[in-house]
Amino acid sequence: MIASVLFVLGACKKNPSTTEGKQGERVSLMGTTNQQKASSNPVSNADGRQIVQYELPALSLQKPEQLLRKKGFTVSYNRETKCPNWVAWHLTKAHTYGNHQRSREFFTEDEAVSRPRATDNDYYNSHYDRGHMCPAADNKWDDQAIRQSFLFTNICPQNHGLNKYEWNDVEMLCRDWARNFGAIDVVCGPVFDKAVGQRKTIGRNKVHVPDRFFKAVLCRQGKQTKAIGFLFNNEGKKQPLHEHICTVDELERLTGFDFFPQLPDDIEKRVEAVASLHDWK
Repeated sequence: MIASVLFVLGACKKNPSTTEGKQGERVSLMGTTNQQKASSNPVSNADGRQIVQYELPALSLQKPEQLLRKKGFTVSYNRETKCPNWVAWHLTKAHTYGNHQRSREFFTEDEAVSRPRATDNDYYNSHYDRGHMCPAADNKWDDQAIRQSFLFTNICPQNHGLNKYEWNDVEMLCRDWARNFGAIDVVCGPVFDKAVGQRKTIGRNKVHVPDRFFKAVLCRQGKQTKAIGFLFNNEGKKQPLHEHICTVDELERLTGFDFFPQLPDDIEKRVEAVASLHDWK
């Protein structure tokens, strides 16, 4: 199995294990293996000359899933929650810099998904922030990339305290890791603990409010591959970082997703069972 591949634009072939269903929804074919179900997404380097192929979580048979490929990230969109199931991206050192700055808020509907879908009005007076999954600051290397980061398919209702402090702290930590190690892979998204009919929603379009948020980080640079997970409650109460570290295995059991399926089995088993900040210094 290939963990990471650099290739020239146009060399990528369509994954034979997936097909596009109604409205672009990704559906699985019968009899596929875990490796076959894994998917990769090309993303331009900051200089625009090369394409990096990064891992996507394996197909989910448990949740509605429409795969949306953006310039700087990929979204697994859930039409029921009006939120992403997950958002994945490859963050390089070069991608942590750039001149394309967030000069104003310009959150917009994603016309790639059908109505009803999240809109700015849904968040008005909701007491929730429009919380980025893939941060705008990870996309300032390209104008289209940073604009797409403000699409509501990359956004979830997030407590203001969490968005301002702990979630932002981990985003900055990931950028530090990308600069220190050269590149990392990130997957993050919402966790819904309650049954569908018991969840809080906001707005006319009934955007589901997550109970928690997860983030899984993989680094394949350096001497040894490593991974770490984070899990935060969607609340404003102070959440010390060291108390909310978890293994990728724990996140996979919680969410039902297989985050890094293209890793060789022995490496995947090892790195997903351990979570230590000391390994990332």
